[in-house]
Amino acid sequence: MGIPPRISLLLLIFISCSTRISANPSAQSFYDEKGLRNDSVSIKKASNDYGNIVHEIPSAVLFPSSIKDISNLVRSSNQRSPPFTVAARGRGHSVRGQAMARGGVVVDMTALNKSRSRIRVSGKESSGFYADVGGEQLWIDVLRATLKGGLAPVSWTNYLYLSVGGTLSNAGVGGQTFQRGPQINNVLELDVITGKGEFMTCSRDRNPELFFAVLGGLGQFGIITRARIILDKAPTRVKWVRLIYSNFSIFTRDQEHLISSTSPNYVQGFLIIDENTTNQWRSSFSSPSRQSDIAALLKKQGILYSIELVKYYDNQTASTIDKDFETLLKELNFNPGFIFSADTSLFNFLDRTGDLDSPTGPPESHPWLNLFIPKSRTSDFNAGVLATLFPKLNEPSAVFLFYPLNRNKWDDRMSAVIPEEDVFYTLELLHSSPPNAYQIYDQFNSQILGFCKRAGIKVKQYLPNYKSQGDWIQHFGPKWPTFRQRKATFDPKFILSPGQGIFNSA
Repeated sequence: MGIPPRISLLLLIFISCSTRISANPSAQSFYDEKGLRNDSVSIKKASNDYGNIVHEIPSAVLFPSSIKDISNLVRSSNQRSPPFTVAARGRGHSVRGQAMARGGVVVDMTALNKSRSRIRVSGKESSGFYADVGGEQLWIDVLRATLKGGLAPVSWTNYLYLSVGGTLSNAGVGGQTFQRGPQINNVLELDVITGKGEFMTCSRDRNPELFFAVLGGLGQFGIITRARIILDKAPTRVKWVRLIYSNFSIFTRDQEHLISSTSPNYVQGFLIIDENTTNQWRSSFSSPSRQSDIAALLKKQGILYSIELVKYYDNQTASTIDKDFETLLKELNFNPGFIFSADTSLFNFLDRTGDLDSPTGPPESHPWLNLFIPKSRTSDFNAGVLATLFPKLNEPSAVFLFYPLNRNKWDDRMSAVIPEEDVFYTLELLHSSPPNAYQIYDQFNSQILGFCKRAGIKVKQYLPNYKSQGDWIQHFGPKWPTFRQRKATFDPKFILSPGQGIFNSA
């Protein structure tokens, strides 16, 4: 493949700028080693993501062999007028082009993991354990590495084949968040390359403004190259159930009871609109033969609800786990007899989805929508959306989650935006469709957002996607002035993460 004029110009810019910036031969060598590429395979990969909806073509892709390569790249952009944009890409699990850079450079962070694993476990029992982890590392590999020492992080997303830098740039939520907070609340320290190309270490006490900006900052202030993650002693086993509910009020009341308790270790809720959902559970859970009853309930009311509940245990608590779990279940009001149960290892539970990024079937698009909904409006949301729109949705393979979180487990100094109420719900609509049919689900998502706007329900998007800066300003609300000032401080030329479309169009 020949080098187009723009690429040729970029190559000349990078070489000349790096030479001026540093006399260190390694700064020059990464260009000699062709870490910057524009071959068709590299460009195609960087122009797509898990969503398979947005496709933006960069001028080049950087495959860094060191952190300095990334810093040199960003410094090079700062030397240009106008600068070129830079986007860091981990596993590419964005769904709306957030990690793309049209006409700019995409940094393939996974290249940092080619020579050696960048996961190091340290600490001691008296002061606490932690893992220093490269931003490009996948959470599944962090789990494997830490379990070797009987340790593990305490907060997880539902899918582990995501990069550490990627989830920390958003928040990282899952079934442990109600108790342990999101993943961004379980970080002690970061190494970051800012939009000026500066390498900075930050924490709550050292460069705290950058620390709080980057966590949940949607990649706007810096590229995370290392995170120090809190670890705790890992349980060996989990007691795991899914319970069926036919009444929304009871479903939410029981979830809210559970997240106010210290007994469970994991709580999530599901929305069920197809009987195949529970039928598929039977491959992982033991359950009574009630599939015909579930089908009859679905036919009658169009939607059912499920609470997924987990309690950890180990050798010391194995003798009491059954009794403790039975006591916990007696506090709940699920439909009698509708219980799916399992007992498995911590690893198998956390990795229950497996790797979904190596599909064997035809290509799919994923027009997801993720919302945070104030607890005080969940009844209105159920009446206007869940009970009315969802039963009409014909999507048997989709996963829909609906579960509460505690606001006091979040740090408001961080960039992530959540509702003001003490308890709020997360709605995760994980749609899948053929690439030419995603618009159907986008229309469904728009119906939900339209209802919330008309009803005055002040939802916040998680993994947000907006088309105008005005929408972003409304999204950040009182945090917008701080967010804008942090951008001026750490990325004044608007170089990083253009695909978010906050300060520049994607």
